[in-house]
Amino acid sequence: MPVYTPKVDRTEGLMNIAERKFVYLAVFIAGMTALAVEISASRLIGSVYGNSNLVWASIIGLILIFLAVGYWLGGSLADRHPSPIWMYQLLGWGGFSTGLIPLVSQPILRYAAQAFDELNLGVLFGSFSVVLVLFSVPVTLLGMISPFAIRLLVEDRQSSGKTAGKLYALSTLGSFLGAFLPVLITIPLIGTYRTFYSLGLVVCLTSLVGAWRHKWTLRVLFGSMSLCLLLCIIYLGSRPLKSSLGQIYEGESAYNYIQVLERSGYRYLRLNEGQGIHSMWHESELFYGGPWEQFLAAPFFNLAPDGGVYEPSNVRRIAIIGLAAGTTARQATRVFGPIPIDGYEIDPMVIRIGQEYFGMTLTNLNAIAQDGRWGIAHSPYRYQLIVVDAYLPPYIPWHLTTVEFFQILFERLTEDGVVAVNVGRAPKDRRLIEGFVGTLKVVFPSVYVMDLPGTFNSILYATKSPTRVENFYRNLLAFYQREDIHPLLIEVMQRFVLYQQPLPQSKLVFTDDRAPIEWMTNLLMINFLLSGEVESLQ
Repeated sequence: MPVYTPKVDRTEGLMNIAERKFVYLAVFIAGMTALAVEISASRLIGSVYGNSNLVWASIIGLILIFLAVGYWLGGSLADRHPSPIWMYQLLGWGGFSTGLIPLVSQPILRYAAQAFDELNLGVLFGSFSVVLVLFSVPVTLLGMISPFAIRLLVEDRQSSGKTAGKLYALSTLGSFLGAFLPVLITIPLIGTYRTFYSLGLVVCLTSLVGAWRHKWTLRVLFGSMSLCLLLCIIYLGSRPLKSSLGQIYEGESAYNYIQVLERSGYRYLRLNEGQGIHSMWHESELFYGGPWEQFLAAPFFNLAPDGGVYEPSNVRRIAIIGLAAGTTARQATRVFGPIPIDGYEIDPMVIRIGQEYFGMTLTNLNAIAQDGRWGIAHSPYRYQLIVVDAYLPPYIPWHLTTVEFFQILFERLTEDGVVAVNVGRAPKDRRLIEGFVGTLKVVFPSVYVMDLPGTFNSILYATKSPTRVENFYRNLLAFYQREDIHPLLIEVMQRFVLYQQPLPQSKLVFTDDRAPIEWMTNLLMINFLLSGEVESLQ
């Protein structure tokens, strides 16, 4: 009975010690690149679709499927062709296809970005699926390297476990490096596109060195691939991710894709997919109809200790969690004077953009590049007003939503202190508002809600001491008679009176142990998209 004998390349079994060590290096590079591609994919897609947990789940899930297919195919192919030539060809094509991702995806993502502004759901979902499929080729090819290397390096059964363990350890260490390399170094330093080109170049160069002694045709092939990707780094890496109308700045940090737009004298800060304005600036205007100025009404639910009018001068220090480019800080300085303002913004590049494009150069503003919860918990100061403007569905950091977080804010307030929170909603979905009200009422004795007209935002006010809404009306009536009150303060107080909402009765409470924010924001965003409504730039 004939027995099948796998076709074996003539180089099988001829690897010397140096070549065997290089196989280990190839496995390390493949593991690093596969994880770096996954991390970089979130930024490439996030500039259009955002970085919600749904986007992350899609990326991670499909990458794992592509790797699983690669492991299976790699093991099968290695048994048929146990030759380093085959492995280095797979590696080289995996690197080159990694470098091609930006070139192929760019026109698709540009089209999707336009569809996002128009809320064309069919184009959005179709483009998202196509872009994710683009990662199937490089990730599958990179996944084939580890089982191929095991087949090449295992000499006998007694050492097979040790060899496999060493290879998987190296691959995992490479993945560890790949998890941090794009986020901390390459994306902030050279951008997303150049990150993909550079990853592909490193892999192609690895395959070129590995295949150098085997065939001259492979030298030409991998050398040409490397040269092509090098030219992409030099000539194509600086192309903008988006070309939005009025765009005057585009950049990437470890946290965000950042845009600055200028239209009709107004400047807008947009992050990631751009469905939301994080800061605004105008040379002469202060009222923008957004949440920023509305925070300034918060202290006036209080009366003076003697029962009289609560004066703007009673506000002596403010904290802002979610400073962005400093819109609220500039407005507060005009209304309350140059009082100390501690602004917490986790992204230092956003702070720099605020200083350069949004006039965030106030001498009374202390801009702190730090997580807001940690920063406010370690602040030595107490505040009359703490602003929480760090939510934009679906980006709501759960640790800034809980009873424990609001208890920290409660302790950092003076007795007449107030917390003002900006919360998003969908046209017919107020569950997020209800959840925050239920959570705030556990900590604060008085809570108030208003909807911002023409937006999908609501402002929640929570006072440290018991207050009544009549206090607010009394202060506003007194301010009407005075010329020393800034008109912006009168405007935002009037808006509260006009758009105050009944306080919902909610039993939902967010805690550090259980805060189903992602579940709620996902439903909210689905309802928002299905509504067909969108907030436009003014």
